[in-house]
Order: sequence, then structure tokens, then C-alpha cells
Amino acid sequence: MALLAAFSGSALRAGAPTVSGASASLAPLPALTYDGKLTQGGYIRGKAPPGAASAALGEQSLELAEDGGFFAAFDRDSPDTLELRVTLASGDIARETLSITPRKWFIQRINLPKRPSGASEAWWKRREPEYNAIVAARAARTGAQGWRQDFIWPVKGRISGMFGRQRIYRGEAGSYHSGIDIAPGNGVPFVAPADGVVVLAATGFSLEGGLIIIDHGAGLNSAFLHCSRIAVEQGEAVSQGQYIGNVGSSGRATGPHLHWSLKWNDARLDPLLFTGPME
Repeated sequence: MALLAAFSGSALRAGAPTVSGASASLAPLPALTYDGKLTQGGYIRGKAPPGAASAALGEQSLELAEDGGFFAAFDRDSPDTLELRVTLASGDIARETLSITPRKWFIQRINLPKRPSGASEAWWKRREPEYNAIVAARAARTGAQGWRQDFIWPVKGRISGMFGRQRIYRGEAGSYHSGIDIAPGNGVPFVAPADGVVVLAATGFSLEGGLIIIDHGAGLNSAFLHCSRIAVEQGEAVSQGQYIGNVGSSGRATGPHLHWSLKWNDARLDPLLFTGPME
């Protein structure tokens, strides 16, 4: 468990957390604790001290629960340092620079030109309402508390696609893989990896096919793509381990698998860091 402690001006030292504000010369501020995976695609969970008015990671504001609990995460392409800050009602601000470990992603270099990415007007006419529905679902805030839990695998099986992999076409980068693909077989049921509220449950999407998005709270959500069956409805509260759908190959998929992606605000996260290796 890491500790963000605020010291008075006379107690500061190189590399230590710092404090600024009206009462910086008075007694030390209460500590802020956090723990997690400080690496690209990873996350932290923590607790702000009593009297905390706000907190932020870099430029992203954090949602503070009534008990001071918070969740924050690091994008796949996160910089190697980010500042964690907490502001008290007094105006004092405690700061700590977090070191984010970089990762070596699987990069495949292709000696071919990248295909044109422009979509036709006809295709976008169909895609736009789907895209807008996904954006709205990702932005939903339901007050869910699943972010506090240790996540479980929604289904177990062969991992056919790892998070973060990417192709480079003659020096031009393609999109990286934003989730993890699990291939247990067509029709196999899968479950919610943590508590949450279903903010989207739809079939027939052009890319995703059958799609479920679950809000886990604090800006964290899961998306499950290519479902052959959806067993939940939008607005439904679900519990960790609850059956929510079946694996399929709907949408743009080359075979039956479950694509599971995790997102915190605009940051793309690695599900494997939430669950640990599959047994």
C-alpha cells in the first residue's frame, strides 16, 4: 500500500510528496493511501483523507465516494509519470508524482500499406447512432460500486487476442487491440466480472454485434462484444458472477469469441491486470 503524506515546509525532502496552501506551515495533512498496478493499462484504488474536497490524476478529476474511496487508471499509452493530487476544504493540496511502468506491446510490422480508413456515407449513416449510443453508455454514472471489487474472469478459455497488440504498416500505426479476446466456444455463457449496472444491451450493431456495457462506477466500465445471446436489460443491476450472456460471433468477428474491454473515462485498460492470470 503506497502512502501519500503531506509534510510541513520544514519537513520536505527531495522526492517526497509536497504540500501547498494556506496552512502549509502548520501540522501535516492527513495521508492519502492507494494500491494497485502502476503500469500502462493498470489502475489504482485508494482512499482520500477526511476533509478531502477533490482529487485528480493528471488532468482527470477523480470521483470521491462518501468514505473518500476512489479509483484511477492509466491508459495503454500513459506517460511514464502522472501527478496524483488531493485538495482539502482548507485549500491545502498534497501532491505525489507516480511512476508508471512502461510495457512492451506485441507489435507486428507489415510490409504493406495501411488500408484506407475512411467510411462511406451510407455506412456511417448506419454506424452513427450505434456510436452515439456507445458514447452515451460509457458516460453514464449509476453509482455502482463494482470498482471496489477484485474482478473475476467473465469466462475462461483460450485467449485468442491480447490487449495492446498492434500492427505497423510500413511505418504507419494501425489501431491497437483495445480489449482481450477469450475463445471458450460458441454459445458458452459468461458472467459479470464485478457488480454494476447495465447501461447498454443491444443486438445487431455493425461492428460489435450483440453488445453489453456495464458501469462499475467511478468512471470504470466493461464492454462485451459479439454476444450470441444477451440475458440482461438496460438499467438492470447485476452482481459479480451473474450470468449475463453467451459467447458468439455476431458483428465483425472471424469466429466465436468474447471481446472484453475495460475503460476508465477515456483510458483503455488491460483486463488481465484486473483478474490476474487465468487458472
